[in-house]
Amino acid sequence: MITRDTRVRIARPSRDLVAAERFSVEGLGLDVLWRTTTERVSGKHDLVTLGLPGGSWHFELTHDPERPLEPTPTVDDLFVLYLGTAVDDALVDRLVAAGGTRAAAHNPYWDEYGATVADPDGYRLVLCSRSWSA
Repeated sequence: MITRDTRVRIARPSRDLVAAERFSVEGLGLDVLWRTTTERVSGKHDLVTLGLPGGSWHFELTHDPERPLEPTPTVDDLFVLYLGTAVDDALVDRLVAAGGTRAAAHNPYWDEYGATVADPDGYRLVLCSRSWSA
């Protein structure tokens, strides 16, 4: 049964796990929770799991060197973080320095209430100044 304590994993293919990890760790401040990219095993995916220790969600980024998938994000595939405060320009600058690209939002709502940065694979992260009470 799904409850408010249900854990969430978002899994996406990446063309470059090193670049994706740099964006998430150096840019966003996430931790590497798990990695299987150091020991190549035929038939297995390389992956890196990123998040905050003890958090209820995390990202799993995968790469299959034998049959790589090209990421296929659209302008409306979003990962939104509700910060509850103004978006810090230094955070956006860090994300860009770590391989991200500042992007105009497809939905103008996100530009009004935050900043959008595409990660190295083209998936969009929205830093929203609003809060969200569950």
